[in-house]
Amino acid sequence: MPETYTDALIGRQDEIRRLDSLLRAAREGRGGALVLRGEPGIGKSALLRHLDAAATGFLVIRASGAEFEMELPFAALHQLLAPVTGRLTALPAPHRKALEIAFGLATGTPDPFLVGVASLGLLVENLGERPLLCVVDDAQWLDQASAKALAFLARRISAESIALVFAAREPSRLPELEELPSHSLQGLGEADARALLAAALRAPLDERVRDRILAEARGNPLALVELPRTAGLAGMAGGFAQPESVPGVIEQSFRSRLELLPPAARMLVTVAAADPIGDPGLLWRAAELLGIDAAAAAESVPLVEFGARIRFSHPLARSAAYRAATPEERRGAHEALAAVTDPVADPDRRAWHRAQASAGPDEQVAAELEASATRAQERGGVAAAAAFLERSAALTVSPVQRAERVLAAVQAKLSVGAFEAAADLLTTVRTDDPGQAARADLLRGRLSFVRRRGDEAPTAYLLRAAARLAATDPAWARECYLDAIEMGLLLGGLDHVVEAVRSTPPAGGPATGSAAVLTGLISLVGDKYPAVGEILGPVVGDPDDEVWARRPSLGFMVATELWNYDAMYGIATRAVAAGRESGSFHALPIGLAMQATATVHTGDFGAAMELISEEEAIADATGAAPLVYPRLHLAALRGRRKDAVELFASVDHRMSLSVQWATAVLSNGLADYPAALKAAKQAVEYGAVGTAGLALPELVEAAMRCGETEVAAAALASFQERTRAGGQAWGLGVEACARALVTEDESAYQEAISLLDDSPLVVHRARAHLLYGEWLRRQGRRRDARSALRLAHEPLSDLGVEAFAERAAGELRATGEQARSRTSKASDQLTMQEVHIARLVAEGATSKEVAAKLFLSPRTVDAHLRNIFRKLGLTSRRQLRDLPDIR
Repeated sequence: MPETYTDALIGRQDEIRRLDSLLRAAREGRGGALVLRGEPGIGKSALLRHLDAAATGFLVIRASGAEFEMELPFAALHQLLAPVTGRLTALPAPHRKALEIAFGLATGTPDPFLVGVASLGLLVENLGERPLLCVVDDAQWLDQASAKALAFLARRISAESIALVFAAREPSRLPELEELPSHSLQGLGEADARALLAAALRAPLDERVRDRILAEARGNPLALVELPRTAGLAGMAGGFAQPESVPGVIEQSFRSRLELLPPAARMLVTVAAADPIGDPGLLWRAAELLGIDAAAAAESVPLVEFGARIRFSHPLARSAAYRAATPEERRGAHEALAAVTDPVADPDRRAWHRAQASAGPDEQVAAELEASATRAQERGGVAAAAAFLERSAALTVSPVQRAERVLAAVQAKLSVGAFEAAADLLTTVRTDDPGQAARADLLRGRLSFVRRRGDEAPTAYLLRAAARLAATDPAWARECYLDAIEMGLLLGGLDHVVEAVRSTPPAGGPATGSAAVLTGLISLVGDKYPAVGEILGPVVGDPDDEVWARRPSLGFMVATELWNYDAMYGIATRAVAAGRESGSFHALPIGLAMQATATVHTGDFGAAMELISEEEAIADATGAAPLVYPRLHLAALRGRRKDAVELFASVDHRMSLSVQWATAVLSNGLADYPAALKAAKQAVEYGAVGTAGLALPELVEAAMRCGETEVAAAALASFQERTRAGGQAWGLGVEACARALVTEDESAYQEAISLLDDSPLVVHRARAHLLYGEWLRRQGRRRDARSALRLAHEPLSDLGVEAFAERAAGELRATGEQARSRTSKASDQLTMQEVHIARLVAEGATSKEVAAKLFLSPRTVDAHLRNIFRKLGLTSRRQLRDLPDIR
């Protein structure tokens, strides 16, 4: 049995109460999570032992992060869920398949957050009549895939009888745990430290020795016990050179005991430390290969328990054992473990052990690691792929092949947000190959973009990559130039980019795809709209063109600039489909946000809210910031002043142009024309593609109402360039309405209404009727005005376009007619997430199906449904399905 220090939890009453409260809440169906943080030896493991003992009636499952297993995707999650996988067959097929892929039981690419949902489902299936306690020790060493899944679980168990407790060493490098409830363990006070020391030693102690131990331990419970073992009481009294840190004190204590072991026993401990999975069969086979009599050696080994699973008495004991070995001993341990690891069942762990056993370059091992990286990537373990590739590159002999593997590792590290590590690794790339040099520049550009710092702007790296490729691969060079323009649109500095792009040789033959978009964007930046329409029109008009598959955001911006609604919606719909098919939680939210934005302009606010809710659910599950621009469009057109103003005030300054456009729309709806004029001017003056185009008609309307006719005329001229280039009914209809405002030509109002008559953009058609009705009333044609204003008020009111509807109602009252009151819709009383849940249930979805889509537990969905029923005065799902304005 391993040697342990006293389990007396002296001075930890507050922590015990908090853990007991967590267990009590879980018993009552109010699950929760807690991260215990602290330096090594501070008492985390002792508190976990208390938790284990206190969890009477719980099903308890455990996992531990392992420093040497951080590169293996889903290793810790597999360890945690292994005892409950017997219920896998109870899960829906997609969930079961996701976990099977994640655990290497099936091939494919797992959806990382479907793995999280499936893990939650598996735990819920195992609850039965018992609550569940999940304990994760050494969480600072979790592999990233497991960390994401477990953090997801922690945020989704509030309605379940599940308690999830992590113990993490500080400082922790896992951002996934940062937002979870946590408690940092501090050192014991002097009185508690003296009590623990007395309980541990159980012998009279010289006061000078006691004071020295207390001073050196600084309240760390394990150090209080281990310090006397490290130096002996005489050494403590006489003074000696201490390690610089308390963990160093503890580790030194463990190492001092290991150094007394005979060579065979010490090597056995080294092998055990090098194998984080604690498989005794693997350990015995490796020991036999090394000529160690494992049974005899194990009898004399302290700190390690050799049972059904190999366990060290404390995480620092494992670290001490591994670091106490010489490099040759560590390599020997890994070599033996690699030799006895099944190359078919566990090729990645075998490759990793072989890599750790290598003292120098070894192409065979490097190739095995590269294969492991491919498998890891397929299973969603991008962080693992990066680690495998980095080690593979270090073992590669060929400079070209080494550069290739380093670039692949940098790409992987970028994908998981390890920006500093990616930047450091990128500095090691040495290559004369123009393609590799260009890829390195592209990666530097991405790094500069995400880190927002560096000597050069991100576009500078993209332009340099394009210049490198211009002679050898002009098609790829054009792609780089197009990326630079897209980035310039997002970050500014577009003029400099376009100047550089103009120097690129034109593509041979007619410009299509990327070449056409590149040429068209150069014209767009130069305000040459006739050329823009001629060049970009056909490409934008085909949402299925492959150029938009790679750059949907760019396509959406250009389609908006040209007022081509069909292209906007088509590009967004394709992006959503591609995101769902690939399982990309980077691409799917962008597609959902674009589709929601396009849908808002049709007035189908329920569908838009459903899309926004799904995007926000993904953002919440992944820890990303939700994309705010669809909410800005919804708030602007919905016209609820208080809600809109609160949203606008909360938005990051980088979205200020979108906020200005939204403010202009809201203010025009509220008839606050000076505010609308100010906001629209700001949105237009910057000239951002998409936003400026949408803001121009708002500027025309506000300027005319404020008597600034010259401003309105100039805005109209600029607007006409865009809409005529696009040639679409939406743009031409809104332009005709703006023209009517400036010229007071009645036929222009009628033209606008005719162009928008068959359009799905009901909001814009109703606004055209409103402007026409207002003009008719001012002309004294009250009967005609009433007819036009009714055609405005009724759809605006029915759709919930509240500010413009109230403006229309006020105009109707001015003609002597009372506008009918709007009937409150069911969705008016619900939050965005509740609207989404209600619509899904109304379509026949079960709680489990809704939970899977929104990354919730079924019980959480049921709790939301109870709120929905209460707000709407309903008692059943059937009644919900009968509400027409929900579906």
